[in-house]
Amino acid sequence: MKRSITCKNINVHRIEKSIIDTYTPKAGDVAVFQVLTIGKHDSIQSMSGHNIYLFEGDQFMGVFGNRYATEQFEGYVPEKPTIEMDILGKGGVVGILKSMHYNFKDIGTTRIKLIGYGVDEEGNVINTKYYNKEKVQFSPTLKPNHAKIILSLGCSMDSGKTTTAAYLCRALSIKEKKVAYIKLTGTHYTRDSHFVKDCGAEVSIDFGYAGFPSTYMLEIEELLDLYQYLLKEVSKSNPEYIVIEIADGILQRETEMLLNHEAFKETIDHVIFSSVDSLSALYGIESLVNMNLTPFALCGVFTASPLLLKEVSSRSSIPVLNLKELEAMELDLLEKESVYI
Repeated sequence: MKRSITCKNINVHRIEKSIIDTYTPKAGDVAVFQVLTIGKHDSIQSMSGHNIYLFEGDQFMGVFGNRYATEQFEGYVPEKPTIEMDILGKGGVVGILKSMHYNFKDIGTTRIKLIGYGVDEEGNVINTKYYNKEKVQFSPTLKPNHAKIILSLGCSMDSGKTTTAAYLCRALSIKEKKVAYIKLTGTHYTRDSHFVKDCGAEVSIDFGYAGFPSTYMLEIEELLDLYQYLLKEVSKSNPEYIVIEIADGILQRETEMLLNHEAFKETIDHVIFSSVDSLSALYGIESLVNMNLTPFALCGVFTASPLLLKEVSSRSSIPVLNLKELEAMELDLLEKESVYI
């Protein structure tokens, strides 16, 4: 059976088929599905990280989860026993499609059918969240080893947040600083964390490390505890800097909750902001300044355009860095007083 990366390290005793018409799934529940028709996702990421291609009739093990992706799909865990549904994310996250980007109107989702749930020896449905792991309660005073925490934010999906975080890690590693990377929110798929590690992060993990298939629709307490757990994990490498990426834009539900949470902001030392164009860059600056989270630099997709770069630079005193400039960044930009006071 093909198994997605969301099921990594999960030990399933058996596949229970008798409850598919009576059991209402929760985010993180493990199940086996059969492919009905191929749409956007013709492959899923395997437990080893490579792509497994899917064909009609194939069975695979995946995990229920919600997804928020403005450039792709919006979908949710079913609210009642459901047999047919959709692959929402390449990591093997499944649920019910609510909406999709116009670009996929002729492609649609890969449609699947529920075969059975993965259960343990007692017959309980296995859930991946903190599976065989000990949960940690959030505390703003528990900053690991006095490391500096840098938040990589953006105006939207595909604004350049991951690339910015990766090149920031590269800049720090070039200057012989130990740096760790955490992707705190999103839908589980390890391409981003692998890329950042290749750029120089000694440790690079995301929320999937704690067993979360996605973070969409989590409550603030769950997000903060997850943040603390991931901080604890990367602190084992004794980093001098920890780069935290939050997915999607500053108006997205979980991002907005975190950026308006005082105790979370107290843990942040610096912010770097990525945008797709000049207007989103300027609005982003204004929004973050109002939250007392002024960025130390601006990056992202818009820096590829000299005209957009000029529009922003002429209206803001915050440094604008393209990828080469970010890679060569001097550390004095990070030696100022912490952004959140």
